Amino acid sequence: MVFPILKTIVRKGYDTASFCKETAFDERLLEDAENRITVEELERLMKAAARYTEDDYFGLHQGQMTEIADLGILGYVMMHSGTIADALAAYQRYNVILCSGFILAWDVRGEDVRIRLSLQGPGRMSRHCAEDMASSLVQIIGKLSNRRIPLKEVFFEHEAPPDNLPYLRVFESAPHFGGEQHLLVMSKEVLSYPVLYSDARLLGVFENMAQETRDMMARNPMFSEQIVLWMKKCLPSFMPTLQQTADHFGVSTRTIQHKLKDEDTTYQHLSIRVRKELATDFLRKEDYSVGEIAYALHYSEPSAFQNAFKKWTGLTPGQYREQLREEGSRV
Repeated sequence: MVFPILKTIVRKGYDTASFCKETAFDERLLEDAENRITVEELERLMKAAARYTEDDYFGLHQGQMTEIADLGILGYVMMHSGTIADALAAYQRYNVILCSGFILAWDVRGEDVRIRLSLQGPGRMSRHCAEDMASSLVQIIGKLSNRRIPLKEVFFEHEAPPDNLPYLRVFESAPHFGGEQHLLVMSKEVLSYPVLYSDARLLGVFENMAQETRDMMARNPMFSEQIVLWMKKCLPSFMPTLQQTADHFGVSTRTIQHKLKDEDTTYQHLSIRVRKELATDFLRKEDYSVGEIAYALHYSEPSAFQNAFKKWTGLTPGQYREQLREEGSRV
């Protein structure tokens, strides 16, 4: 969800590196598609992008720039669905892959379909996120069906901004503001529109991928295991401090300490575990000297690593490596 924000900033002629620096957003998070940020952090970035680009309608305009590919696996499932109703149902099933905080639901009333946009939990969606979601949904439905999608009514929970013209350009009608929900109302015929790119074979391929991804996320490893994975990703570039880890997960250091205490461990114990696991992995490979391993694990000097390793295993790194050689020769 961060990439569309950065793409919009670039299209407006601004520099993303400067934006990330100004907003204290760690660009390294973008190097791994499995990284996650909180809904609160996403909304903070949207608001910051509006200020940075001096566009008070940033979310609304970003939605217009949305491409199906921006939705990742979810987008490809929607693109190969049979009808718009099928595509929206796919959005409901797999949106957690993209963003677990925002949800979509709809119901048919008479000749209309009413599509509701809301947060997963309590609270209200911020203005920029709500307008981005609404305008991007209209954009995507139009692209999937290759048809113009006339809206009968649009409702937003937030109060009306000073200028209605940007909304008229996007929705072709003035929204109602200050309501109880974010809502798009259109003809129910839209649900039966065929998807232009529908392909049953490709749908099966991408739906399997989406299902596997959703199932993997649902397993939700323990918080301590998430921290272990994070530490291993950081090394050998750096050994993250407690504060850096708290910043990465979007929580306070005290929250991390409490969560780890509930799982009967500490940040220090996890740091030792990561270094021990990586050290034994490195020692199995003859390419790395003990000194190189020490520096890769961010020890001040090889002797500090050797002392720590002997404390963990009862052997020096050299003795451990020799033991591995002997076991290998016996095999």
